[in-house]
Amino acid sequence: MKPRKPVSVIILAAGQGTRMRSKLVKVLHAVGGRAMVLYPVDLALAIAKDPHRIAVVMGHQAERVKEIVSGADVCTVVQTRRLGTGHAVAQAQTVFQGRRGNEWRKQRFLVLSGDTPLLTEATVRDMLALHERQEAAITVLTAHLDRPAGYGRVVRGGQGYVSRIVEDRDATPDERRLTEINAGTYVIEGDFLFPALTDLKPTNVQKEFYLTDIVSAAVRQGKAVAAYLADNPVEVMGINTRRELAEAERLVRARIRGRLMAQGVTFLAPETSFVDADVTIGQDTIIHPHTTLEGHTKIGEDCVIRSHTRIVDSVLGQGVAILDGCVIEGSRLDERCTIGPFAHLRPGTIIRRAAKVGNFVELKKADLGVGSKANHLTYLGDATIGTRVNIGAGTITCNYDGAHKHHTVIGDEVFVGSDVSFVAPVRIGKGVVIGAGSVVTEDVPAGALIVGRARQVVKPGWVKSRREKAKGGKH
Repeated sequence: MKPRKPVSVIILAAGQGTRMRSKLVKVLHAVGGRAMVLYPVDLALAIAKDPHRIAVVMGHQAERVKEIVSGADVCTVVQTRRLGTGHAVAQAQTVFQGRRGNEWRKQRFLVLSGDTPLLTEATVRDMLALHERQEAAITVLTAHLDRPAGYGRVVRGGQGYVSRIVEDRDATPDERRLTEINAGTYVIEGDFLFPALTDLKPTNVQKEFYLTDIVSAAVRQGKAVAAYLADNPVEVMGINTRRELAEAERLVRARIRGRLMAQGVTFLAPETSFVDADVTIGQDTIIHPHTTLEGHTKIGEDCVIRSHTRIVDSVLGQGVAILDGCVIEGSRLDERCTIGPFAHLRPGTIIRRAAKVGNFVELKKADLGVGSKANHLTYLGDATIGTRVNIGAGTITCNYDGAHKHHTVIGDEVFVGSDVSFVAPVRIGKGVVIGAGSVVTEDVPAGALIVGRARQVVKPGWVKSRREKAKGGKH
C-alpha cells in the first residue's frame, strides 16, 4: 500500500459577509465564545499537525483576522482583490512554494471554509479516507438539503462520480431541483490543484474564478472526482446571516454541554446554561440553571455553581461553591471557597482556601487569605488580607485618592468591626482588633485595639426642648 501523502490545509476567510449586515467581518463573529474562524483552524491543526502546513487566506479586515489566528502560528496570506474562491486558493500557493519549494506537488490539500464551525474532525478524516480509496484527484464534501437554495448543486455522472458543480446563480431550473449541495470543503491533489487554477476563466454570472470549475477540468482530464456525503447535514452549514449565526451558536453550545456531561459534569437544566468552547469543568461539578461560563474559565471537581451566575476567565479549585447571582471575572478561587450570593469578584482577585465572600461584597485586585471572611456589604479593592481575618459588614478600602490607587494590607487574625473605612495606603498588624465605625488612616502595630470614631454625645430631653422652641417661634 502506498504511503499516505502529507496533508496541508487552506482556509478561506477573505469574504466580508455582507448578509450579516455588520461592521465586523463574518469570520470574526463569535460562536460558542470564540471567533468562528478558529474552528476550522483547530480542525486544520488536528489534521495537518504542523501549523506551517496551514494557510489562512484573508481579505476584509485582514489585520484583525491575523491577530485572532496568530496564537495558532499558522501561515497567513492576503487576497487583495476578491475575485472568487479559485482566486483565493491560488493566493495560498505562494505560502507553500515559499516554505517548501515544489513539495506541494507531493501533498494533498484540504480546503476549508472559514464560516463552517460545525464541521467535525471525524467527517474530514472519513472524507480523506474515501479520497485515498478512490484515488481521486478531487473529493467534494456534499450533503442533501431539503432547502438547497443558495448552495452550489452537485451533478453526478457515471458510477456516482461527480461530473460538475454548478453554482446556484448559474444553475438551470432542472439543476436547481437537485438537493445534493456542495459544502465548500475539498480534498485536492497538489500536483493537480495549482496547475488547474491557472486555467480558470471567469465565465459566470459573478465574473469570478470559481474553485468548483476545477471539477470539470479534472473530468476532462479523465481524473476521478469523488463525493463524500455527510451523514449529518448540520455539519456543512455555512454562516451567512444572523439567523444562521444564532442556529450555529445553539448547536455548538449543545455540543459543548454534551462533551462536558460525558466527562462527568451535571447540568440540571442544560439548555439554560451557556458555556464557551474553551471552558473546562471537573468531574462531579453541578451547574444549576441559568449560568454563563465564559472565556478560558477552569472549574475544578466537586464544585457547585448556582443559578444566575456569570464566570469569566477565572480559575476555581476543587469543592468551590458559588451561590446565586454572582459575577466573577479574571479571578482565582482556591479549594473549598464559598462565594455569594450576589457577590462581585473583579479582575485580579484571589480567594484563598476555605475563605468566604458573602452577599453584596465586591473585591477588586484583592487577596483574601486562608479561612478569612467578608460576609456582608463590603468593598475590598487593592488589598492584601491575611489568614483567619473577619471583615465586618459595611467595611471598605478607600483605595483611590482621585489620581492614584493605593494598597491596604491587613495582617493575620485581624478582627474588623462593622462599617470600618481603611484610607489607603495603610498597614494593619497581626491580631489587631478594630472597633466598629472606625476610620483607619495610619498603620496599626500587631496586637493593638483601634477605635477611630467620634465620641458619642447624648443630650437628654433635647428633642422635646427643640420642639417647644419651634412652636414658640411661630407667628
